[in-house]
Amino acid sequence: MNSTLIIDKSVIIVVVFAITMLMAMYSTWAERKVAAWLQDRIGPNRAGPMGLFQPLADGLKLFSKEEFEPNTPNRFLFFVGPAIAMSTALMTSAVIPWGDHFHLFGRDILLQAADIDVALLYFFGVVSVGVYGIMIGGWASNNKFSLMGAVRAASQMVSYEVAMGLSMIALLMMTGTLSLREISAQQAGMNWNVFYQPLSFLIFLICAFAETNRTPFDLAECESELIGGYHTEYSSMKMGFYLFAEYANMFISSTILSVLFFGGYNYPGMSWAVENWGVNIANVIGIVALFIKICSFIFFYMWVRWTIPRFRYDQLMHLGWRVLIPLSIINIMITGIVILRSEIATYLGF
Repeated sequence: MNSTLIIDKSVIIVVVFAITMLMAMYSTWAERKVAAWLQDRIGPNRAGPMGLFQPLADGLKLFSKEEFEPNTPNRFLFFVGPAIAMSTALMTSAVIPWGDHFHLFGRDILLQAADIDVALLYFFGVVSVGVYGIMIGGWASNNKFSLMGAVRAASQMVSYEVAMGLSMIALLMMTGTLSLREISAQQAGMNWNVFYQPLSFLIFLICAFAETNRTPFDLAECESELIGGYHTEYSSMKMGFYLFAEYANMFISSTILSVLFFGGYNYPGMSWAVENWGVNIANVIGIVALFIKICSFIFFYMWVRWTIPRFRYDQLMHLGWRVLIPLSIINIMITGIVILRSEIATYLGF
């Protein structure tokens, strides 16, 4: 491995990390603004113009808050919980193709930290580890409300990961690859997967809400029942890590939805832009197009949160096990029939 490749990847990793943190930070501001807009209020408007410095003020407040720790025999795990939640939220961004490539200094630079063949499998693997951050934090808090919130989160995330994984099988049958870069490349020219797999998209979207513990699936931290859920005993930046992890997960899940179903960095007329404006300008527009799609999904997350009440726990489990999983299996069967339609017709004598 030459030094230029190491430098390229290091720069991309730092930039992606900074963008993820910035998006997570300003998603908190956007959440308040969207909630205010939907409820006919003003929202944050004191810290800077339109309240744009509010996330910085919140971060400073979390850093300066006094640390409180519960009387727990698992002090080490109490610290490990938010660290795992934050780490898994950031690790998933490594395999996302943020654009095609730039041509700089006489060579092509891929706009992806790690282009691996099993990128989608890596995403599911890292996401499934995220449940440990919540479970460990709730259990180590030595608080029954925290433990109940952690158990709810664990059962919810495990249940919906099954449906999410099954929803991806139909997409993989159609694309024939686990590489997010190849999946993005196949969707050039408005050939988006959402037109071919709308049911997979719908199931994946619902499961993404459950995986990120967003309303109406926020039973792990609902104040009306569990006084704050799994992070009740956390204060200062440890609680900040959990809150940041939620918004980072929301950003990453919006990115995955955009890449898998809405063409990622592809946009109408991209090939024309490459031919007439050059690779670099065309791909800058592609990055902007990807972030427009991401921000649209983030807005949809917030819109749903401030519009729909949360499910009861039995409704949550019923939707996951008795609705989404059967729908995913039916979608796999339909996809298989469509892919093998000519062979089936030949076998039946048509």
